[in-house]
Amino acid sequence: MNRAVSRLVLHRFDEARVRAAAEEMRAELGAAPSLALAFVTPGYTGHLPEFQEIIAVHGHAAVFCGCTGSGLIGTASEAEMTEGFSLLFLHLPAAKIRAVPIAQAEVETSNGDAFWREKAGQSSATIWLTLANPFRFDTDTWLREWNSAFPGVPVLGGLASGPQGEEDVTVFGPTIGQTSDALAIALDGVHVETVVSQGCRPIGEALPVTRADEHLLFELGSRPAYQVLEQAFNTLADADKQRARGNLFAGLVVDEYKEQFARGDFLVRNILGADPATGAVVVGSHPRTGQTLQYQLRDAASADEELKALLAPHAARQEKPVASLLFCCNGRGKNLFGTPDHDAKLVADTLGATPSAGFFCNGEIGPVSGSNFLHGYTASIGLIY
Repeated sequence: MNRAVSRLVLHRFDEARVRAAAEEMRAELGAAPSLALAFVTPGYTGHLPEFQEIIAVHGHAAVFCGCTGSGLIGTASEAEMTEGFSLLFLHLPAAKIRAVPIAQAEVETSNGDAFWREKAGQSSATIWLTLANPFRFDTDTWLREWNSAFPGVPVLGGLASGPQGEEDVTVFGPTIGQTSDALAIALDGVHVETVVSQGCRPIGEALPVTRADEHLLFELGSRPAYQVLEQAFNTLADADKQRARGNLFAGLVVDEYKEQFARGDFLVRNILGADPATGAVVVGSHPRTGQTLQYQLRDAASADEELKALLAPHAARQEKPVASLLFCCNGRGKNLFGTPDHDAKLVADTLGATPSAGFFCNGEIGPVSGSNFLHGYTASIGLIY
């Protein structure tokens, strides 16, 4: 039977505290963990080999991986601008687990699906948990190739973060003292449901792209893209218009075979600029002719409403998760909601206060309509059953 325990320890590195957490968690789990995941604040980077060794010796984890985070997430709790670690022990007796370190050089020299299948050990993973260093690893390119090599297999995770940038950021494991550009952790024989909340709601009309070139979006439904954006903005209530400045995005439909589009069907991307004179809108993606696009509004109310709606089907299930993983953008938390603990507390209130761990990311990874993408401003959540 799958079991889990977690701890959120908010304190600078202290050997005794780390040891106590590992021993207490193993005793509570009642077995050695199949997988341990740790997310640590950058103050721990100078002590990582020691931290890893303590967890390995006193936690007895078969596989142990982690990364730095500018903020930490535990069960119903989020901790920003502090020191500490968030630790999750998972006992998955029927699972096969393998951590695959990936280097940026391999992304640059890869030659297709066979390369990545060999790298992964011909894995039959049901999900990949992924941690990456955004300063050293081209996650977008890797994800496109990984999607091709392992079609239909979800990838969930986040990019390591730290307040000072590259010097604060580390991905570590699976062996003591080892760091990597990225880690892909294969879980085979584990049922994990994913929830990707992009924090937006559609506004205006959903229209086909009728003219685009690379990042430049010229026409939607044969009308200037800027004009459609302006009209979508004008449909908002006055209070929403005030919040919309800097919070408007483009939503690109991933699966065009649906008759109607709703939340969860759009891949949300930044609007990087707009020109009323030419009618063009610059999008942080490559919209293609014929693809449906609808503008989106991001604000606290929309993010709250969307996450509640996406969690509702899981709350209605009789079976509840034994654990959850939360990878949340560092632009969420108190920055977005004005109060602490929003995403972690909502998951706990909706699905039960099960063991949980995660961190605030420099980018989040998760599937939308069956394909895996790198996101921003997102809560990418894994529910382990």
